[in-house]
Parts: sequence; C-alpha cells; structure tokens
Amino acid sequence: MQNIPSVDLRDFLSDDPKRKQKFVNEIGKAYEDIGFVALKGHFLDHELVDKLYASVKDFFNLPLETKEKYEIPGIGGQRGYVSFGKEHAKGRKEGDLKEFWHFGQYLKSDSKYNTIYPPNVEVAELPEFNSTGEEAYKMLEKTGIYVLRALSVYLGIDEFYFDKYVTEGNSILRPIHYPPITNEPKDAVRAAAHGDINLITLLMGAQGRGLQVQNHDGEWIDAIAEPDELVINVGDMLSRHTNNRLKSTIHQVINPPRELWGTSRYSIPFFMHPVADMELNCLENCIDQNNPKQFDDVTAGEFLHERLVELGLIK
Repeated sequence: MQNIPSVDLRDFLSDDPKRKQKFVNEIGKAYEDIGFVALKGHFLDHELVDKLYASVKDFFNLPLETKEKYEIPGIGGQRGYVSFGKEHAKGRKEGDLKEFWHFGQYLKSDSKYNTIYPPNVEVAELPEFNSTGEEAYKMLEKTGIYVLRALSVYLGIDEFYFDKYVTEGNSILRPIHYPPITNEPKDAVRAAAHGDINLITLLMGAQGRGLQVQNHDGEWIDAIAEPDELVINVGDMLSRHTNNRLKSTIHQVINPPRELWGTSRYSIPFFMHPVADMELNCLENCIDQNNPKQFDDVTAGEFLHERLVELGLIK
C-alpha cells in the first residue's frame, strides 16, 4: 500500500443500506490495517476552510509579544497559544519545529464541564479568528461523531455508543504553524514520530508532502489527501478501548527538502476526545482467546494527564 485508503462519508449518510454498509466495511478494514483514511463528504465547505486558513495565517503573523499574551500558564497548553519548540514527542528531548493554538469545547452555560475544562481564549485583535475557529470546531466534531457511529456498527456495538462521551468531550482544534527553517536542524523535525492520544484525529492540511504514516513493515508512506479530503486516524484511546483491533499508527511530519526551507506549512488537526470520566477499558467483544486483554483499565482523564506529562506540556 503506497497511499492511505479513501472513503466517502456520503455513503454512510445515504438512505441506501448497502452504501452505508460499504462505508462501514471500508473504514473498519482500513483502521484494522493501517489506522488512517482520507475522507470525502465531510461537513466543512470550501468557504469555511478558506476563511479558517486566512484567519490562522493572520494570527501566526501577529508579533511574537502579541501572541505570547495568549500563552496561559498552568493549563498544560490546553487552550490558547503554545510557542515555538515547547512540545516534543514522547521519548524525545528536542522540541518540535512548530507553534500552535488550541480551541477547546464550546459548552452550554449549565454544563458540569465548565468547572473542569479551561475556558476558550479570545484573540482581541482578530475577532474573525475566534468565530471561524468555533464554526470549524463544530463541523469537525459533527464529522467525527458520524465516523465513530460507523466504527460502532463495525465493532458490533450500539451505533450511538460514543455520542454520550464525545458530545461534551474535551476535544481540541489545533491550528499549527511550522515556520520556515532557517538553520540546519540538529535532530528536530516539524513533528517527530508519535501516536495521537485521543479517540480519532481529523486533519486538515495534508495536501502537501510532509505527513508520513508507518505501515506494518516499518516503512514510511506519504499520506497525501485530495483538496476536498480530511485525513482521519485512530488515536491511542480508541486503540486501547478496542484492545488494539483498531490501530493507532505512528506518524510524523518530516522537514521539507532544502529548497522549500523558506516556506511555512500550516496544518489543522482536530483531536477528538471523550469526557474525562469515560472508561477506556477494553470492550468485551474485542477480547477473545486469540486476542487476550492487552491494556490496564484507565479513564480518559487519567490517560490524557499521563501523556501530557510525557509530552512536556505538564511539568
């Protein structure tokens, strides 16, 4: 396999049971095999995508002292700005060559999670950045809910099983800026090899070469999406919950060839998290004699905290 499989969410949304089942089978098999798909038919239209990229570029073009006003201490980088080189992959000391922003969940005023999640940070200089970020967050979350419904069908559990866990989940929309590379990096890359923490990740911005996925043979495959596609992959939480039936695949963002060092890269992943008290214990129907239970019981909140410490975002 030299590229990741492509699927179309419109198949799952159709009234035709055969088309719906076709999508379920395709995405389920892809996630058992390589853990990544490119997805068409999502809820982000071209106008919203263009607006989001424009406002993200406007934000990262602000002076550093302006951006640093929005770097909030004490919350592990969960909302607002995280400056260049702060985050590193698990097991590495070198900071990744990127700066980023976090939009978090948009809760109703009476939600119990208002006392648990940090509030979103508003950029006074760019009102469009705030409103466009919220709109994109909600469309990506909606797309992710339908992907999880399809996976529930594939796993033989209730189609709406995940809805109650992700509707107010601790999901994060992360616009990333990989600035131009000005000096030969010693060991740092734009994003070192890693697995994602969350249930699934929906990625905008995989149209250019850079994102690579490791297959079963240890080979790195370029994951390049068409302009109208999102790249969606399984995270460690979903892999644990399904006893590794669905695979969380190691991936990386490599540095560009030297002639492209002078260019920025922008990438916008949506990390779909459940609520913190969701139990990630292996699903009973993913355990049998051939696949004994591989993971200890843990909640999503405990697992997230452990990983943020490993990433250097919580000291």
